[in-house]
Formats: sequence, structure tokens, C-alpha cells
Amino acid sequence: MALFKKKRSQPEEPMDLESVMKKYDRESNVRIWEGRPKLAVTCILAVFSIFCLYVTLFASWLEELRLTSFMAFIVFLGYLVYPARKGQQKVNFIPWYDIVLMLAGTGSFLYFTFNAMTIIQQGSFFQWYQILIGIVGILTLAEVCRRSVGLPILCVAAFFILYALIWGLANPSFWGKLNYTVRYLFYSKEGIFSTPVNVCSKFIVVFIIFGAFLERTGIADFFINIANAFVGGFSGGPAKVAVVASAMEGMVSGSSVANTVGSGSVTIPLMKKTGYKPEFAGAAEAAASTGGQIMPPIMGAAAFLMADYVQVPYSTIAVKAILPAVLYFTGIFVAVHLEAKKLGLKGLPKEELPKLKPLLKQVYLLLPLVLLIYLVGTSQRSIQYAAALAILAAIFVSLFNKGNRITPKRILEALAAGGQGTITVAAACGVAGIIAGTITMTGLANTMINGIVALAGNHVIIALFLTMVCCIILGMGVPTTANYCIMASTCAPILIRMGVPAIAAHFFVFYFGIVADLTPPVALAAYAGAAIAQANPMKTALTSTKLAIAAFIVPYIFALNPALLFIDTNALKVVTICVTSFIGIFSIASALEGYLLHHMPMYQRIVIALGGLMLIDPQPLTDVIGIVLVGIMVLTQYVTRKKAVAA
Repeated sequence: MALFKKKRSQPEEPMDLESVMKKYDRESNVRIWEGRPKLAVTCILAVFSIFCLYVTLFASWLEELRLTSFMAFIVFLGYLVYPARKGQQKVNFIPWYDIVLMLAGTGSFLYFTFNAMTIIQQGSFFQWYQILIGIVGILTLAEVCRRSVGLPILCVAAFFILYALIWGLANPSFWGKLNYTVRYLFYSKEGIFSTPVNVCSKFIVVFIIFGAFLERTGIADFFINIANAFVGGFSGGPAKVAVVASAMEGMVSGSSVANTVGSGSVTIPLMKKTGYKPEFAGAAEAAASTGGQIMPPIMGAAAFLMADYVQVPYSTIAVKAILPAVLYFTGIFVAVHLEAKKLGLKGLPKEELPKLKPLLKQVYLLLPLVLLIYLVGTSQRSIQYAAALAILAAIFVSLFNKGNRITPKRILEALAAGGQGTITVAAACGVAGIIAGTITMTGLANTMINGIVALAGNHVIIALFLTMVCCIILGMGVPTTANYCIMASTCAPILIRMGVPAIAAHFFVFYFGIVADLTPPVALAAYAGAAIAQANPMKTALTSTKLAIAAFIVPYIFALNPALLFIDTNALKVVTICVTSFIGIFSIASALEGYLLHHMPMYQRIVIALGGLMLIDPQPLTDVIGIVLVGIMVLTQYVTRKKAVAA
């Protein structure tokens, strides 16, 4: 989502937020167009958005036609928008080699579009030039992905393709292996045009466009102000504002870096002013903003893919995500509260807080979200149709907000922003499809599954731990969407075979793919927060990992006890798991902070952390032990504090 412009507060020193976005968010490294060329590019992007809306809402095209034409647009726009290298760009300039790549790549996908029926019917016999066209299509898409997403995901894809061409396929000749690989990855629905691109073109693109429209209603400022009004005056108020505002912004945007820069431009300077250390301020915003990808109703793009992989309605995914998301944000809220108490920080002065009454008059800005939640939750309409109606509602509510009224010009800008935002997700989905397709094509998925199952034995916790490590390592260089696609094809089946319910297994890999945005050494959201806070990037990343400890605990809770996801449960079980989970998260957060009712010596931190970890396991015995250990430490802290006050 594009950068939100804030007016309430500025950093202590001038901070070029655009440069921060360009440094940590590849989507922001775009060509510079001005004047008529800018208008032309804007119109082309808007036409793409309109094309996507038309196809997904009204057209009944053959799937091969829909997906190939969609990817032809993506390749064309990818070279139009993204330069080959980061850094200074010439205004209104595109080099000749980019034009060649643009036309060659677009032509490759359009060749499939206009010859779809012939290709479908010709079986396994392909001419040499068709294989060449497929190679050009794959390589030009890979280059778009490199420019808009980054190099690490291509390294993963290259590894698996080389594995297929050298060892993974039985055909003895290199040409035979190459022929089969290109046919499988480019001319079938098992590679580029598999589930990720299908879901992106069908669902994700509409929600990206919806987010672009909703942003222009001024809802981000509303979220920050309403959070300030409710929690800004409490101890360490600005950090709590960051958590609450990011949770609300997460309902409409799944971009970690954009959320961090957008709301962080306001909250981070306020946190520093209140007394938080710079690295803590940047980390708190990054940890809260990263949670946007797990916050219903929109969540991150991977959530739409999950619905397709697990074969359940998206509304089911959104409902099951509620309790884990609440626990995640509760964990961060507790951590910033304890830090504020430890440092003796106050809230914002009453005169600096926004008045609640004027803000309540802007509650109409929530209408598009309420409408979307209602339509998706009641399944009265398809989720694409629900998002389209929500777009119209966003335009309508903007008419009552003079400063953010969506005029025809801003409609064009929103459509263009939606089209541009789709390029990165679609490119990542296409390459993720190549990776997943190669793993399936070579049978490597079964080999990996059998190997890890044998290694884990009958111990689910070992399989969960190994899966977590794989997700975090892969996520350090691969976007969440692509990370999820790969792990859904490899590690999720392992957990399912070990007895974890399918939805819980997919949620597990989804969560740990997201955590990579905070985990060093590639913690882009944390680094963006550090840039705004003018703090040490590595210290900020380590602090954000500590603050987001709930993200490392909650997945184990719902994998071991699916009641948290409303699976095979009742109201009493849900309440019980929520209470024990909250106590566990609170205990571990206090152990990491070294503060509960007052400063904690090391032995108390160890005991209360052990008690919190015990509460992760859903067994009654471990719950009782955990509560007893936590209770003893709370009582000890209470007694020692009382003695200190009396003295």
C-alpha cells in the first residue's frame, strides 16, 4: 500500500520517508515519469485494474486465456514500471533493452493466449520454437520478479530448476529434460499458471485495488487519531498507539514495510519523545505493523492462497485468524506496557490528545470495511463481488470527507496504484508457482516429507520446530506470499501427516513466513522502523523479534490445540485456551522484559518463562504446572514490592 501522508507530527530531524521506502521496499523503486508520459503510464495501469475487475467479476473466459493474458499484462507493466537497477533514474526514460525484454516477454504470454486451444489439444508434442517461447516467458518473468521482489527468491527457483535438469528427471537427454520442464512450468497449470497466479488474478488483485481506494478516504489518519484518543494518555501511550493503530491498519493492508513507514512516521517520533529508546520505538512499530498480514478481514495475500489450498471459503480463514491475531497484538501490547512501567514513562499530555467526539463523527469511514465483513461473512456474494461493492462504498464515504474526497482524478490514481501494487504480488506468485511446480514435477516434495517425518519420528513438536526453522530461513529472502506457497507444498503436508489438522498446519507455515520480516539478518520491516527512529538496525531487529514473541508461541498453541482456530471445539475449550494462552504470552513477555510488578532477578525470569512455556502445551497437567509457577512468581513480586514500599 502506498505511503500514508501524516500531518500531526514530524521526526526530530528531517526524514525522507520516500527514501526509506525505496531502501527497504522494492515496490517503491520505480521509474520516474512526469508530464504526459506519467499520465500515459497512469492510464495504462488503470486500464489493467479495470481489465482485472471486468475479468474477475463478469467474464467467463477459459482459464488459460484469463491467466495468460493476466501475466502478459504483468510482464509488460513490470518493465514499464521497474528499472533494472536501484538508484537515480532518468526522468521519462526506458532503455532499449528493457523495451526488447518487455515485448519479448509480453509476446511469449500472448502467444499462449491466442493459441490456447491448440496448445491444450496438442498433448506432449511441442515444436522447438514453442519451447523457446516458453523459455523466454519464464526468463522475462524472472527478471520482473528480480526487479520488483528481489534476487533471493530467484536463487531458490534456480536451485530447483537446476536440480530438475541435472538430477530430478528420469529422461536421459538434456533436451528431453528441458522440453519436459518448460512444458510443465509454462504450458500447463502446474507451474506459472498454478494456484498462486490463479488466486492472485481472481481475488487478490481486487482487494489490492480496494486497499488503494480505502487509503484515499483518509482512514489511516482516522485509525491513528482514534488510537491516540483511547490509549495515548496511558503509560507509554505512543507505543500503545502504534500497536492499536497498526492492528486497525492491518485490517486493510498486508504490507509490513508500508505499514511501518506509514504509521511509524507519526508514532516513532512520539515514542522517542515519551522516553523510549530509539531501537525500541522502531521495533515496536515494526512488530505491530508486521501483524497486519494476520489481521482479518483482509490479511496478507497468502491468506487468499490458503483458502484455495485448504479448499475452504476465505471467510472461514478470516474467522479462524481472529483469536491468533488478537493474541499476537496482545503480546506486543503487554511488552510495550511492561517496558513503559520499567522505565517509568508517562502518556501524552491531555492537551495533545485528539478529542473523541469529533472523531466519532468520522466513524462513517469504517462503512466500506463493515460492508466487506458483512458480505464476506454471510457469503451472500463472492469475495470478489464483495470487494467491488466495498470499493464503491469507499468512493461514497469519501464524499463526506472534504479533505479526502475521491474525485475522478483520484479514482484514476487509485486504479493505477492498485495495478502497480499487483505487479509485485503476481510476479512473486508466478515464480512461487515455478518453485512449487518443480518440487512436484521431480517428486522432491515426497522425498522431503518422508525424510522429515522419519527424522521427527512420532514427535509432532520436532516436526513443528523443523518447519519453523525452514519457514524463517526461506522467509529471509522470499516474500510472504511466495514463502507460503513453497511451504504449503513441502512442509504443511508433513505436519498434516503428523496429525496436525490441515488448516492449523497451513496457518503454522503462514505465521512463520510472516515472522521473517522481523527476524535478522533480513528484517525489512524492522530496518525500516530503525531508519525512521535513527536507531541501530540490528538492535532494532533483535528487539522487534523479542516484542513479537507471541508470533513464535501462538502457532505452536494452535498446532497443538486447534481449539484456538475453532476446530473440533466448544465455547468452554475456546475460553480455556484463550486464558491459558494469554497468561503464557504475558509470562514470557515479562521474562524477556525483566519486569512484572518491579524488576525481576534472573531466577524469577527463568521460572516465569518456564511457566509460560508450560502453558503452550494443551495438556491439563502442564497447564496446572504453568499456572502454579506463574502464580508463585506473581505472589513473590507482590510481596517484595510491598516490602520495598514499606521500607
